[in-house]
Amino acid sequence: MTGIGIVQLFHQLLSRSLLRGIALLAVLAIFAPRALHAEARLVVEADSGKVLEAENATVPWYPASVTKLMTAYVTLRAVKDGRVTLDTLFTVSPVAASQSPSKMGFRPGTQVTVDNALKMMLVKSANDMAVVLAEGVGGSIDGFSVMMNQTAQRLGMTQSHYVNPNGLPADEQVTSARDLAILARAIIRDLPEYEYFVHIPSIRLGHRITQNFNRLIGRYPGADGFKTGFICASGYNLVASATRNGKRLIAVVLGASSGTMRAVRAAQLLDRGFAANNGLGWLRPSLGAVENLPPIDTSPPNLRDEVCGGKRHKPASDEDDALIAGVGGSSPSASTGETGASSTLFLASGLQPPMPKPSEWLAASPAPSEPIVVYTGPTRTGAALLAAVAADADRQATPRRGKKSHVVAKKPDADEPKADNGSKADAKPAKPAAVRHASAKPDASAKSAAAPADTAKPAKPKATAKPKADSKPAQKGSSSDKPAS
Repeated sequence: MTGIGIVQLFHQLLSRSLLRGIALLAVLAIFAPRALHAEARLVVEADSGKVLEAENATVPWYPASVTKLMTAYVTLRAVKDGRVTLDTLFTVSPVAASQSPSKMGFRPGTQVTVDNALKMMLVKSANDMAVVLAEGVGGSIDGFSVMMNQTAQRLGMTQSHYVNPNGLPADEQVTSARDLAILARAIIRDLPEYEYFVHIPSIRLGHRITQNFNRLIGRYPGADGFKTGFICASGYNLVASATRNGKRLIAVVLGASSGTMRAVRAAQLLDRGFAANNGLGWLRPSLGAVENLPPIDTSPPNLRDEVCGGKRHKPASDEDDALIAGVGGSSPSASTGETGASSTLFLASGLQPPMPKPSEWLAASPAPSEPIVVYTGPTRTGAALLAAVAADADRQATPRRGKKSHVVAKKPDADEPKADNGSKADAKPAKPAAVRHASAKPDASAKSAAAPADTAKPAKPKATAKPKADSKPAQKGSSSDKPAS
């Protein structure tokens, strides 16, 4: 080949390389945004910590209300170590009462036991109860946050940092799917006698019943824990566990697009994990132990625009009624348009991943169960417990007097205070007219309604007293306007 031919061949190869490079950059430009906002998914064996599937498992993430798992762990360690008991009474402080919803809404000064506060926090995801526990165990939110961070370091949760006990939005509050799986394993391993707190199907306070936000509990076969979470920046999070044939798995889903989708994702992870344990696990490449997953040094993705953007018909919250039609028989990649690493692992071994049908169990009512009774005040049994429950029911039925609470109105970010809102069952009893109009001060409004009748009585005033008769209704009218202000 002549020198000219060699030069021409070189130019042709260079041109092809450039074209390939440009094409690769174009592909990356198309898929980079989706990769940036991809979900984090992880499923591990509870006893061994063996990783069965992982995708973005060590990307930092905002935990939202799954933070309450650490709050529960630190509190229950204090119980186990004898520093407090489940019967210890903590008092609702003004700081606790001022937390954004979801919350129980107790007035400052109300007392609750550690036992009842834990149940309300983990089932209703009550932000005020998380602060009650934090102040009771750690002395203050800051003091308890120090305890949370020390515990995280001791457990090997090297990607987690806490600044509050409930997961309300804070830039410094981060975790990862890896760290949440480590925490879930620690709850199972270190606190077996208290593990029932993380799989209570529902609670009853007075006449109000609240279902657990974790839709797997009571629906998905073998489901036995843990906790949901949501803020706009994090998307919909879920730490879930299930046991079949003596094998327990932990699934973590972060950044799902809806409350329904996080349940679907977790179910799919668990189904594939159980299938891999049916004598076929040797066909999958080993991913090692969860503690050995290498962390990724980056900032947490902020999903606010994607999750809480203007396309939604109502503000996003932890109670999400997204339809599940068409999701049942699809894989994660089919329903999101993404290619999941998990499917690749199965297909590489020549196996088709098991496709769960979440529509069959998500659409159904949870298995029948008796709600766990919670109440205010000290621990009670028998007739005293019935009296406490009746008293809480009476308080719910009695309208409160006074100005409407301004706590939520203060928050400029209306979406995020709705993180972990109450369930439908919880919301319905709060809608009777007596409760709905509690902030209208019925006594004051009744007085203003009676004002015209009072002004009608002085029909016999003397002519000289006429100006006074005119002024009196004005004074009564101005006083009756005070509640409206």
